[in-house]
Amino acid sequence: QVQLVESGGGLVQAGGSLRLSCAASGRTLSRYAMGWFRQAPGKEREFVGAITWSNGNTYYADSVKGRFTISRDDAKKTVYLQMNSLQPGDTAIYYCAATNVFLTLRRVEGYQYWGQGTQVTVSS
Repeated sequence: QVQLVESGGGLVQAGGSLRLSCAASGRTLSRYAMGWFRQAPGKEREFVGAITWSNGNTYYADSVKGRFTISRDDAKKTVYLQMNSLQPGDTAIYYCAATNVFLTLRRVEGYQYWGQGTQVTVSS
């Protein structure tokens, strides 16, 4: 069982930055990958990026590559999503998720555990 709690969302102007956090609990986190997804109003939930606990490999959606960075703190059992150069199109609810199936890291249905989400709003 893995429990996830996101924090760090808020309102920011275009061009600004935010850092989201996802605190995880569970005994065998090293077997999991952590993903970030987002869902804008009226749109499907989409993959943003992911990181594996064991070796820190990262994966990103093309839309955020070069602007967003995922990292982890093993001691704090926390994964971060650093978001720079934010644009109004990045406005969404951002979700943290965990999976032990690494072949489907970019797919919503590939994740077994989800956080409650945190709102990110980027004003123009």
